[in-house]
Amino acid sequence: MSDEIRITREERRYVARVAGFPEPAEMTFSRVNDELIIVDHTGVPDSLAGKGVGKALANHVIEDARARGFKIIPLCPFLAAQVKKHPEWNDVIKQP
Repeated sequence: MSDEIRITREERRYVARVAGFPEPAEMTFSRVNDELIIVDHTGVPDSLAGKGVGKALANHVIEDARARGFKIIPLCPFLAAQVKKHPEWNDVIKQP
């Protein structure tokens, strides 16, 4: 399924679209400054539940932070839970 997920960065959100599903999933954020964002929400429509889209969004924001050189405050409960499962992400995580 992850090969079918396309994630784009739009203004203050990452959007995941899956072929054959009309509704996208999203992860929203606020930019504190050039070096810090706050991820505050992950929304996955029921039609995409259990397909790994939320995890794909989480992986994407982590990789984007590494590539662009910013840190993330994970206020979103979903992302905060994923961070606890992935200590290897701590290089780009700033706890609130």
